[in-house]
Amino acid sequence: MAYDKVHRDDFETNGNWGLARRSLGVKSFGINVVSIDAGEQIPEHDEIDRDQEEVFIVLSGSPAIVIDGDEIPVETGDYIRVDPEHKRTIRNIGEVVSDILIVSAPRTSGYEDMGWA
Repeated sequence: MAYDKVHRDDFETNGNWGLARRSLGVKSFGINVVSIDAGEQIPEHDEIDRDQEEVFIVLSGSPAIVIDGDEIPVETGDYIRVDPEHKRTIRNIGEVVSDILIVSAPRTSGYEDMGWA
């Protein structure tokens, strides 16, 4: 088959994580969705050991990203890229569930700039 199509509601899950990467069979980068209840957050972490850049895409809600202790409010439609060495978490500072799409790959992944984008 040339492609895989899986609706978000059909992702394999682990708690409040929708395992997009595993559900789609992606092997070259990480991609998952997390739903964060009001007042909750994902575990604080860095990506030094895996040398991964992470991009957090706010799909819904009013969370804040905390980078090295600095809380930065974000909103639906915001994209945030974080270098591997910085501690980060996403904290839901809003009143409703925040849905965050997280995409990651090692900086040594072999990506080649196409020049036009």
